[in-house]
Amino acid sequence: MAAVKIPYDQLSSEALAGLVEEFVTRESTDYGAIELSLETKLSQVYKQLKSGKAFIVFDEESETCNILSKEDPRIKGMLG
Repeated sequence: MAAVKIPYDQLSSEALAGLVEEFVTRESTDYGAIELSLETKLSQVYKQLKSGKAFIVFDEESETCNILSKEDPRIKGMLG
């Protein structure tokens, strides 16, 4: 899989907001036993991006973006 790490601060504020909102509203996104508000979920993702605990990754094959935790094993496989 060919993937490129995209620095969050290189996106326009509108593009970043759209990407983060799409990410947190995906059906498969699980935040645990306690349901969190959309605002809380958005805030958590922004904090993770800013702290380097999460990355925006563009998959060149599917031409899609995803947000992955730095702990996600796919990060090592994609980015080295």
